[in-house]
Parts: sequence; structure tokens; C-alpha cells
Amino acid sequence: MQRQPYGVGSFLHVVQRGARGAAIVRGKADKERFLYGLAHLNDEFSAENWYRDISASGQPSFDRPESWPEQKKIVRILGFCLLTNHYHLLLEEVVEGGTAKFLQRFGTAMSKHFNQKYYEKGSLFQGPFRSRTVSSDTYLTYVSAYIQTKNTFDMYKGGLKTAMRDFDAAYGWALTYPYSSLGDYAGIVERPIIDKAMLSERFTPKEYKKFCRDFFDRPEATVDEVRFEG
Repeated sequence: MQRQPYGVGSFLHVVQRGARGAAIVRGKADKERFLYGLAHLNDEFSAENWYRDISASGQPSFDRPESWPEQKKIVRILGFCLLTNHYHLLLEEVVEGGTAKFLQRFGTAMSKHFNQKYYEKGSLFQGPFRSRTVSSDTYLTYVSAYIQTKNTFDMYKGGLKTAMRDFDAAYGWALTYPYSSLGDYAGIVERPIIDKAMLSERFTPKEYKKFCRDFFDRPEATVDEVRFEG
């Protein structure tokens, strides 16, 4: 299954994997560019050279260039996590066709940059993006924990099982992982990427940590229910 039907108001768990399982980022600069892309390419406006524009001061910035019109977002980004060879997003479709437009633009920008920088050819990604529609509020919160916590825990020293056993230490580490939105919700970082209202209206940072702990304590079937790797 690649995609389920969705429309305006739908919530989606999106996965995009590297072609043949290969890396889609190779270093810090690539990972930082991923974040800037999430912030600046989510827009009805399309700059001819967006990265040059946001780097006019010599360094890329989350600040919007003065020459650009006011941002009109085409999706709501509710969560994300970047891993070496794929990424996860939790999105809400807010304009008709916005998800497809954003992900096409985002994927093209990543592919073009990667190929130019590393002298590669062809598609960076393993086909079109894959998505699953999130069907309920409860499922939405579970998916947020899966994207932001489970996927970050996979990168913890010793892997997921160690992270689940040493939950407090692993969660503290996950809060500081810069390529996930978990730290944004906790107030560790402030970046103009995600809309925090969805989780912030339901949980304080302390409550969300407890929710994530409880998520991992649930039967394996619950985790499997929200597992989506594209």
C-alpha cells in the first residue's frame, strides 16, 4: 500500500525512503538543509533559488527573506524525524493538493542538491512518497509518539530496546536530537517548522513524556498498529 485517500482536513503519516535503502543525507550540512527546506518550501510562493535567498547574509537562516511575500503554508507540519536513509512526517492537508505539491517540491530540492553535491545521478528517493491516513485523535497522538520518539530511539546507543529500558536517559537524549520535532514541543528549540497546537493543547511537555513512556509500555500490537515504514 502506497497511499490512502485523503483530502483537506486529513492527517497523514508520510514516509520517504532513499533509493535502494541508500542515505539521503551524508553530513550535518545536509541535515540542516532538510530543516530549512521544511520551513521554507511549505509555501504557495516558490522562489527561483530558495536556498541562496535564505543564505544572503552568508549563513542559511529560518528568517524569511524580505523580498519574499508573506508565507501561505500549503500543509501543516505536526511532527518530523530525519534518519540517515529516510524521513517521517506528520502532516495535515490544509489546501487541496497541498501535500502532494509540498512533497514534490521538497523531494525535488533534496534530490537536486544531493546529486549536484555528490556527483550522483537519478532519483534520491525510492519512488513517490508513501502515506497512511490517520483516522482518529487517539491514533494521531500514537503516531506522533511513533514518529518523534520511536524513530529517534532507534538511533540511541544500543538501539530501541536499550532506549526503552533506560527511558529517562534516552528521552533526554531524544529531546536534544536536532532533526526531530520532539525538542520543539518540549520548548528546547524554537523553529518555524511545526504547528505545535495539536499536541500542546493535549499535553504539557511533562505529560507528553509520560504518554510516550506509556506508549512503549502498551502491548506490542499497539505499537505495530501505528508502525508505518513505507
